Amino acid sequence: MKYYQINENGLFIVFHETTEHQLRLLHFSDRPWDGKLPDGMCGEYPFYPVMVQVTGENMPREIHGPKYSTVSPGYRLVLRSFEDNRNETGRHLDITLTDPETLLRVVLHWQFFDGLPIVRCRSELINDGPAPLTVEYVSSFALTGRDWRSEDLSLHIPYHSWCHEMSWSEFSFEELGMQRTQPEHFRRSSQLIDISSTGNWSTRRYLPMGVLEDHPSGSALFWQIEHNGSWHWEISDQDGYLYLRLSGPTEHQSHWWTTLESGESFLSVPAAAGCVSASSSPAFPDAVGAVLTQYRRRIRRPNADNADLPVIFNDYMNCLFGDPTAEKEYPMIDKAAEAGCEYYVIDAGWYADGEWWDGVGEWTESRLRFPEGLRAVTDYIRSKGMIPGLWLELEVMGIHCPLADKLPDDWFFMRHGKRLTDRSRYQLDFSNPAVRQFADSIIRRLVEEYGAGYIKMDYNIDMGSGTTVHTDSAGEGLLRHNRAYLSWLAETFRRYPKLVIENCSSGGLRMDYAMLSLYSLQSTSDNEDYRQYPTIAANAPLALTPEQAAVWSYPLSGGDAEECVFNLVSAMLLRIHQSGHLADLDPVRFGLVAEGIRCYKQIRNQIANAVPFWPLGLSSYGDLWSCLGLRCTGDSDCDYIAVWRNGAQEEQISLPLPEKKGIRADTGILFPSGMDGNAYWDASAGVLTVTLPHPVSARLIMLKYTV
Repeated sequence: MKYYQINENGLFIVFHETTEHQLRLLHFSDRPWDGKLPDGMCGEYPFYPVMVQVTGENMPREIHGPKYSTVSPGYRLVLRSFEDNRNETGRHLDITLTDPETLLRVVLHWQFFDGLPIVRCRSELINDGPAPLTVEYVSSFALTGRDWRSEDLSLHIPYHSWCHEMSWSEFSFEELGMQRTQPEHFRRSSQLIDISSTGNWSTRRYLPMGVLEDHPSGSALFWQIEHNGSWHWEISDQDGYLYLRLSGPTEHQSHWWTTLESGESFLSVPAAAGCVSASSSPAFPDAVGAVLTQYRRRIRRPNADNADLPVIFNDYMNCLFGDPTAEKEYPMIDKAAEAGCEYYVIDAGWYADGEWWDGVGEWTESRLRFPEGLRAVTDYIRSKGMIPGLWLELEVMGIHCPLADKLPDDWFFMRHGKRLTDRSRYQLDFSNPAVRQFADSIIRRLVEEYGAGYIKMDYNIDMGSGTTVHTDSAGEGLLRHNRAYLSWLAETFRRYPKLVIENCSSGGLRMDYAMLSLYSLQSTSDNEDYRQYPTIAANAPLALTPEQAAVWSYPLSGGDAEECVFNLVSAMLLRIHQSGHLADLDPVRFGLVAEGIRCYKQIRNQIANAVPFWPLGLSSYGDLWSCLGLRCTGDSDCDYIAVWRNGAQEEQISLPLPEKKGIRADTGILFPSGMDGNAYWDASAGVLTVTLPHPVSARLIMLKYTV
């Protein structure tokens, strides 16, 4: 027997090579291994580090159903090599296993990141045998061995929905249908907790992440799947232990399978997992959020937008709502520039004379809306010191687009011999080189002819499992499209390195780090109710970095000063997406918008390096108080804290900051100035007390710490 012990960045990992040369992942934790081997029925412990299912292979005696606890040939794999190296990112493991019967080779690629207790994992499959192998499932990360008492563990699941994004819920295992039973009487259950997404809206129902919290120890196991299509994770029990599986598309959940001919290979989608604990507070959400924020900055495309955080005006939300004209734009351009905005985006409708939903696809300007041409408006935007932007939905083509009937079927997603249609649109297939060339021509025209320096890239349909054109399965067709789209996007940024592209999918329905490793920033929601936005804004930094989270600030034409401030505070620790009819605001409310933007510009360089924390925990819809903090270290040792009072009867809230207990701080309301409210810091108790006299109000507070 042999052990491979990896102690890296606060992660303690132990692999065990058995006498039969099978590899087991015994330990994955933020605590050192105690050296004890697990107890298992009949002396076995199936702690496999990867699971692979190939069509036609016999399963062992598991009662698994749709569970990926032990599938074949995953349980037969034997270790061939264990390579432990370093690269510019950190430590890197390449672990090679083979199946002696099918001759399938599996290479686990584990990438560590210096200073962070997290590892990014992928599984590579190579068919070294003479016969084709059809793969139905492969894990990117597989962990078994969490000894559990169900009352000590809770699972945090991030529900996600159009206009109600990022709504986290905490569950006990009993609440999710799993009961703890003594292994001598019960080997395993048929119950499982499985969270999946099928289709091109990768975050249609859930964010691709989760957290398992161990309350007695104060530690948390957390993960995210980095894929822009179908994905799956599951937790269940086996021999008295919990297991976790992370993967991309699967045959059972998302109609994916792929056939590997002799010599062919397949690489799974990336997934990251980590462990963390905290001494003065629960590990979730603060410690988890801090690690994920720093990790996401490491895997993201370097770009100026995420460093500079320019202020964006977009004419859509609570403003023109997809009905732009030159006449409407000019006065708003003037006011956006006066307010201090740095990008001005003309949203949907600029390409159509009238109703446009089912006719999109050519992306040429409407001369009815812009009699002097769109370039005249974008040039005017530049003359005001702002960079122009345009809305685009490049992956779709309306069923009444003049091009649609002229193009071959293999440009589009198809199943059962028919083009797929959703909401009067077809889905373009980016695995087709002709489609990518067409997309290149559109981007070229928007940038070079229309003068766009910013693109709001939207996506408002979902074609389900995928396409069967030139592929084994619908799920494989979707996966090829997803990967081709990412490749095309990366090439677009190489061609236009200064171009800023926003990821929008009916708001936040593709909020994943396959997309966000490339896209500059992310639309967080289409929610039109500013009173519901605090939950979205407060929870956003657990899903993506603050500097990528675009939040609407849309003062209402008939609102008041507190409503205007409430809107701005929702965006000021993230990315300001300013909107609303600025030209219709009275001088006081317009002055508040301008003040808020000036304030944001003073702190935005710190936002780009700060980590989030939540003094009141994550927000839920309907909360009467919500709070988000950003912690800045180094020369600017300070906290910025956004506080929202959303109908609470009491006008005062106490915010515990245990990490800062005993440290003096200069405290004040950073925005707005000259309005009611105050903040008091009690260093001895480590508590910030905030008073907001108005029932619906918000303030941005700064604590500047002194030694």
